[in-house]
Amino acid sequence: MACLANLKQDIKLLESTFTKDHDRFQICSASLDELTCRFIGKNGEKFDIQANIMETYPSSVPIWYSESEDYGVAALVERLGDVSPQQHSILCQVKMLVEGLCELHDVPPAKGLSALTQALQEKGIPCRKPVDVSEPMSEEEEEEEEFHYDMEDESAVEPKDKKEVDGISVANLEVLERLKQNQRQSYLQGSVSGSVQATDRLMKELRDIYKSESYRKEIFTVELVNDCLYDWNVSLKKVDEDSLLYQDMQTFKEKEGGDSILLNFTFKDTFPFDPPFVRVISPVVSGGYVLGGGAICMELLTKQGWTSAYSIESVVLQIAATLVKGKARIQFGATKTQYSLARAQQSFRSLVQIHEKNGWFTPPKEDG
Repeated sequence: MACLANLKQDIKLLESTFTKDHDRFQICSASLDELTCRFIGKNGEKFDIQANIMETYPSSVPIWYSESEDYGVAALVERLGDVSPQQHSILCQVKMLVEGLCELHDVPPAKGLSALTQALQEKGIPCRKPVDVSEPMSEEEEEEEEFHYDMEDESAVEPKDKKEVDGISVANLEVLERLKQNQRQSYLQGSVSGSVQATDRLMKELRDIYKSESYRKEIFTVELVNDCLYDWNVSLKKVDEDSLLYQDMQTFKEKEGGDSILLNFTFKDTFPFDPPFVRVISPVVSGGYVLGGGAICMELLTKQGWTSAYSIESVVLQIAATLVKGKARIQFGATKTQYSLARAQQSFRSLVQIHEKNGWFTPPKEDG
């Protein structure tokens, strides 16, 4: 309750400090789980920036996004998550954001920053800039930073016999580095696909998954299709051991040598504001809210039910729970060709239209 009261107080201070008519930084809307801000640049250009405040705040840092294609703004917003737990405070986060944006656009510090500084000092919260935007970069540094995935080439400086660095295996670090190099090459050749915002977030999602307990315990694994950051194959290896689906997976392993349910995630360049499209590739599954073409029927995977605060790890785990809750079963001997991307997309669109008219069914609590 104390955390909630502090958050309410902090949001009230932000709204009174950066009003909707502030000449530089405005709080457009604010609630206990979302903050929408607007920065006004030197020439009147406007940059809308949003923060999602998780239920676990302040243990977890707010997740910031901007739809702007401005590299500096995207880089600054991305680095707001690279702070110590003490700096998860929304006051500290906004202070760092405003200071960084003012420096980035070469304008005087915004009025009202002193009020945040005083409040943070009273709380004993240190607040440093997440990124130094005041120092000009050389041409080599600009090229290096153009795709700014906030990752270091750790494998290059660590001993070769080391199995992992910062909780990530050397093999997976090599995947991250290869992706970074591929994107850099695409930029230099003028053939960049996707968007800066989506690419940054997907790199972060992949890195977080490589470090997660779910991945380390092989509840699921991830493989990029043709090294494409926007196309993932996710192998779901473990489900609830008390379920019939778990028993089917053991039989599937014994009879056909398959050790997982293979899911495909495809992302648009509007991610994380739009959900990924998810479908089952193999084996053929009945029940579990899996449609005829392999698409998965979940409100969470629609525009209506999606929020940019969801992590891909949490989505995978939710899908696993939904398969079990929906009593999914593997159809041994079924024709695998009945699953295709086109059929999955068509059946998913049709079902979403039905649910948009009639609403989504919420199972009783006793059903889990």
